[in-house]
Amino acid sequence: MRIQIAKGRLIDPANHVDRVQDVYIADGRVVGLGSAPAGFEADRVIEAEGLVVCPGLIDIAARLREPGFEYLATLETEMEAAMAGGITSLAIPPDTDPVLDEPGLVEMLCYRAKKLNRAHIYPVGALTLGLKGERLSEMAELVEAGCVAFSQANVPIVDNMVLMRAMQYAATFGFRVWLQPIAPFLARGGYAHDGEVASRLGLPGIPVAAETVALYTYLQLAKITGARLHVTRLSSAAGLALVDQARTEGMDVSCDVSINHLHLSDMDIGYFNANCHLVPPLRSNRDREALVQGLADGRINAVCSDHTPVDDEGKQTPFSESEAGATGMELLLPLTLKWAAEAKLPLVQALARITSDAAAIVGITKAGHLAVGARADVCVFDPAAYTTVSREALKSQGKNTPFLGLELPGQVRYTLVEGQVMYGG
Repeated sequence: MRIQIAKGRLIDPANHVDRVQDVYIADGRVVGLGSAPAGFEADRVIEAEGLVVCPGLIDIAARLREPGFEYLATLETEMEAAMAGGITSLAIPPDTDPVLDEPGLVEMLCYRAKKLNRAHIYPVGALTLGLKGERLSEMAELVEAGCVAFSQANVPIVDNMVLMRAMQYAATFGFRVWLQPIAPFLARGGYAHDGEVASRLGLPGIPVAAETVALYTYLQLAKITGARLHVTRLSSAAGLALVDQARTEGMDVSCDVSINHLHLSDMDIGYFNANCHLVPPLRSNRDREALVQGLADGRINAVCSDHTPVDDEGKQTPFSESEAGATGMELLLPLTLKWAAEAKLPLVQALARITSDAAAIVGITKAGHLAVGARADVCVFDPAAYTTVSREALKSQGKNTPFLGLELPGQVRYTLVEGQVMYGG
């Protein structure tokens, strides 16, 4: 289908574009900007006056719960949630059941996703077999099967010799290593940030040192081995300072933050709100402010939803017994817009964190921009429309979010994947 998106405000951070301009799509690609190519006749015109047209969003951490946790969510439900959120590319952590440590599992997941014809998925393979931190996975075979990087999800490796060998192997072939900094013995038995709120509620705390001790180790090993390190889900000002220091020493290291940690602190736990039970835990307001500023000035490279659907049974329990995680794909855009407004950032800079900057981390060249010839993955949204977050409105099977009842800016009108309208009228 040939599509003309007419009179929209085209924002393409990768190409420094922010102006009212028509977009012309044919054969799944962008074939013209501003003026139609010769002989182009649209089969459909999408009127986008007053709307923003941008590259399809890229979420670099979204658990779709398949395989193994279909009782929490399925590919079908979560792909629909992605479309409703304007997300056209997803990086999938390896902590499924079974773990994504076998090429056959990765190929099956990619095949299932392709059959659904929704968002593109980019599996992140397990760094070690079973995420047990003992034996290295067959990284080369996993890359051939479709993996874009290697991670332990939020299961840390205890044996640093194993981690160093994994980094050495990854560095040899140029594979990306994504690590969430958690020192297992410092975090053991904790459920919330080790601070005043945890003390008042009687919750075992997780100190900031659980992040910084692990992060210092990861940075030192990456420096020794030359591994391409991406630090996932920073949660503290001290953690960000360590990344800053590593960069001043010449290290090429990137990092991201969860959208939850930009808007929430440990104070939001209130009286044991299990929807605020997250990994890493919500930290102090000072930490939150440092993350907000770090993302604004580019020291934090991208923001993700850290989408983790959990059922009611997993959340309607005492805080310390509840399952960690929050649903977030449908809220990634609205919460990014809210952060941008509070940080007084131009829209082009804010959208870069969930389009072109995210694409660079995953290593995608086909997505994250809308130049002529690019894959026509497009999000069209109304920045002036507000929506109240409700269980009924969420497409995701998981309704677990700390933002229930909150009115947020930005409403997706259309989502296009390879030139096909997958969401919208």
